[in-house]
Amino acid sequence: MTQRARVLVTRPAAQAGSWIERLRARGLDAEALPLIEIAGVDDPRPVVDAWHSLASRRLVFFVSANAVEHFFTARPDGVAWPADVEAAVPGPGTATTLRSLGGDAIVIVAPPDDAPQLDSEALWMRLRERDWRDGSVLVVRGDGGRDWLADRFVQAGASVDAVSAYRRVVPAFAGDDRRRLDDALASPASVWLFSSSEAIANLQAIAGSGRFAGARAVATHPRIATKARDAGFGTVVDVAPGLDAVVACIQSIEP
Repeated sequence: MTQRARVLVTRPAAQAGSWIERLRARGLDAEALPLIEIAGVDDPRPVVDAWHSLASRRLVFFVSANAVEHFFTARPDGVAWPADVEAAVPGPGTATTLRSLGGDAIVIVAPPDDAPQLDSEALWMRLRERDWRDGSVLVVRGDGGRDWLADRFVQAGASVDAVSAYRRVVPAFAGDDRRRLDDALASPASVWLFSSSEAIANLQAIAGSGRFAGARAVATHPRIATKARDAGFGTVVDVAPGLDAVVACIQSIEP
């Protein structure tokens, strides 16, 4: 009898839940196995200062839902989002979080929900025709990350500042969590759903190299798929990041 595929959602815990609900609603056996842990920054003062600087900005770019959550957690009392400052996000999940925490009055710029990729490159397609000369852009991100979009703003004449609102941490995976991880690696029914190259790097650091030849991965961006192949995953499929595409892809590679 063919064993049903088990989808391992590797997003941080705060974002994994909604994906699990939607995948289960489509008949897939999904569970959380977060490979990135999100923590607050040690010193929140730069984020507080960034709130006080919002009125001087033309645009604020949030790299992820985590960036939104931790930025708004640090909002000082009495400081509101300026009505004439837009927010840019890479995809619908981040936009939903921003509307939830910031309200519908914030003007949000994002790639189309059905864009082939939801990333900085797709977002820049919506922004590149604007005149950015002398504009001030704030990038809200984690500790580090790609500077590709910030570089595009600078090349277009904007001034860009970045603030780290959260930290990404490698999960400990001790005790029962470690046993779950090892079981997942050993099971031929596991399908690893990756939305971050960093998650794959963390998995390599936790589990050790050379353990993925029999494993299957679904990656929501070509860069992530390349990382999975480099890590040694036996089967890797890259797919558009929307739910329909992900579900269809997983169903197509079920054992």
